[in-house]
Amino acid sequence: MSDQDERTTYDVESVQQKWQQVWEKLDHFRADDDSPRDKRYALTMFPYPSGDLHMGHAEVFALHDVIARYWWQRGYEVLNPMGFDSFGLPAENAAIKNDEHPAVYTYGNIETSIASCRNYATSFDWSRSFNTSDPSYYKWTQWLFLKFMERGLAYRKNSPVNWCPADQTVLANEQVVDGHCERCGAEVTKRELTQWYFRITEYADELLADLDTLAPTWPDRVITAQRNWIGKSEGAHVDFDMSNGQRVTVYTTRPDTLWGATFMVVAADSKLATELVTPDRSAELAAYVAEVRKASDIDRLATDRPKTGVDLGVTATNPVTGEQLPVWASDYVLADYGTGAIMAVPAHDQRDLDFAREMRLPVRMVVDTGAEDPAVSFVATTGHGTYVNSGPLDGLTDKATGVHRAIEVLEAAQHGKGAVNFRLRDWLLSRQRYWGAPIPVIHCPVDGEVPVPEDQLPVLLPELKGADLKPKGTSPLGAAREWVETTCPTCGGPAERDTDTMDTFVDSSWYMFRYCSPHDDTQAFDSAKVNEWMPCDIYIGGVEHAVLHLLYARFFTKVLADMGLVDFREPFAAQLNQGFVINHGKKMSKSLGNGVRLGDQLAEFGVDAIRLTLVFAGPPEDDIDWANMSPDGSLRFLQRAWRLSGDVTSEPGADVTTGDLALRRVTARTVHDATELVEGYRFNVLVARVMELVNATRKAIDSGCGPADPAVREAVEAVAILLSLVAPYTAEEMWERLGHEPSVARAGWPAVDEALLVEESVTAVVQVQGKVRARLEVAPDISEVDLEAAALADEAVVRALEGKTVRKVIVRAPKLVNIVAG
Repeated sequence: MSDQDERTTYDVESVQQKWQQVWEKLDHFRADDDSPRDKRYALTMFPYPSGDLHMGHAEVFALHDVIARYWWQRGYEVLNPMGFDSFGLPAENAAIKNDEHPAVYTYGNIETSIASCRNYATSFDWSRSFNTSDPSYYKWTQWLFLKFMERGLAYRKNSPVNWCPADQTVLANEQVVDGHCERCGAEVTKRELTQWYFRITEYADELLADLDTLAPTWPDRVITAQRNWIGKSEGAHVDFDMSNGQRVTVYTTRPDTLWGATFMVVAADSKLATELVTPDRSAELAAYVAEVRKASDIDRLATDRPKTGVDLGVTATNPVTGEQLPVWASDYVLADYGTGAIMAVPAHDQRDLDFAREMRLPVRMVVDTGAEDPAVSFVATTGHGTYVNSGPLDGLTDKATGVHRAIEVLEAAQHGKGAVNFRLRDWLLSRQRYWGAPIPVIHCPVDGEVPVPEDQLPVLLPELKGADLKPKGTSPLGAAREWVETTCPTCGGPAERDTDTMDTFVDSSWYMFRYCSPHDDTQAFDSAKVNEWMPCDIYIGGVEHAVLHLLYARFFTKVLADMGLVDFREPFAAQLNQGFVINHGKKMSKSLGNGVRLGDQLAEFGVDAIRLTLVFAGPPEDDIDWANMSPDGSLRFLQRAWRLSGDVTSEPGADVTTGDLALRRVTARTVHDATELVEGYRFNVLVARVMELVNATRKAIDSGCGPADPAVREAVEAVAILLSLVAPYTAEEMWERLGHEPSVARAGWPAVDEALLVEESVTAVVQVQGKVRARLEVAPDISEVDLEAAALADEAVVRALEGKTVRKVIVRAPKLVNIVAG
């Protein structure tokens, strides 16, 4: 049969339309909170509604659906919800361009996305759907903000922040990638602003420690990314007395090198620099800071960047040597690292050494590693060695001992103490844009920052659109004066609303809880239901969220646990990352001309063929190059499987024990292995095994087994159920042709007769002098004695040994006998 003939046997479009209508009536993926069955929570990272689904959505939804549908087949009650992360800049920018309200763009795209998801046959429970821009949702986002505020975890402060000049808003550290805005790609600068923060650093220790419990079920690269971002380090706080009477504390991981500190460096754009600079140098510092703020943090930390700075005109006393150290301001120290000041040990830090060389500052080696003196080579040494020029540390060779001894010296002199520091910084959450949840705080000239009373939530967004939304360096909400001007809930006097909105990562840090009781208007979520369903048994999404979203969601969960709202401290028990769908080795891009439209692929090959192709392409975490894929081949395979269902002539419920034993063994082994393959996320191998079963069934029919044999029905029913995880339309059509009522998705996992998994015989290879002389069919449990006797009695072996003496027989039952003769 030709490929064209194969296609015409199965009308993909009509089959899809038919089953969409049936499934909508059945609503067979609606999760029942009160079900007595064991519960499973399958969650995929909910999408931003930027338009129709794309190839990335198609991949993650296909992979996710394998697990969710498998759990239904295994008899679990499965919560598999879907909603939309609908606040954010893309909708706002589109609204500005089209002179409309962001909701028009957002909710129109949501309708399109839902229709596409239904067409794609995802097993989502749409009865639980919501959008983060719904007032009924962001009311509770605001409520949670106020609860964090009550606990001292939400606060406002003035500090240098990351500023995106294109989007005209601040960014969290995690949203700056290689010095550029993670969303739009614009180069990020620094601005001094008063902003809202979540005190995530309060949970730094626990966020780090709990990664150990997640490591067995989370991807290694995600665990590593989070560990690196939290960045725990142990060292000391060292106090330096300044010549102007101030005391400045510096954090260092190497207090043992303090004897080599020859100057100090303060972040040029920090408050500390302006406090320390002498009047005659303040103008020079101000001019320098103006230049510094044009560079990103990434650029400032680059090792090959020329070193510049301003001498602040003050000195600091080295607490262990008594020396007076010059204090400089420079851009290679960041204001939000530690106290914004470092002790510079140029002999053992290359950036300090480069700065010292540029400014003609002294270099003193205090760890002799055997390398040339850095003062001569201008190459800093960082390895282990013997302490020199280090007073009480001289002669020591162990770094840990040196650090411990240095801390003892500092603590005895009351000039420092041992300390732990983290790279993690508090989460900057306020944004100067419109399309987000308003921060529920009122600013009163008498009472200060006053929380909006809970009975006044939600604080609704005012109606703005088009030009009124254009970013101006401050939030566009500030121009909505009727909305801004209000009364203080405490004193009743005139006051103003906070005009910033929340980072959309706040919305997505708790949405998984809301799915458990999505329409409860009395509380953020029903704790009892959350504790029944959560933590999520599987969370599937892109590795690009390894730090941002996952870290924030983990933080929220720990706070909610401390509030007594949940009885667990990690939201996701297991996680799976999918790779990217690329084309010809490169990321799909309109500018590169290598984009692939999902809609076009679905129209040409059908949903099942695309899903099957994506799942079969390789392990879930690997990238998929669409140029190397064959959806046409997937369609041909589905046609072959579908035709099998039409060949079966036995009735449902036929006695399979009378069927062809060889085919039954293949079916049993396939179903048995499929369980392990799904649970091990080896979905591509699962598809390969189903293909093998289809081929074995066709071969059995064509070789005389016959379509009436119950073993054929058993095999084809197994194919339908296994295919339901990947190609639901084809599977449903097969199930109907086999005489069953819909839906195959709830048919139940095929039972396996364990006796069929036992091999009746295995092939034992017999070698004489290293050459194969015989192959024996023997029982799998044959003893070594019996196998040796059978080998020596074989006619071919007897002939090979004729005239020779058996010197040694090596037996590895049940598969090998090696005879050495001479």
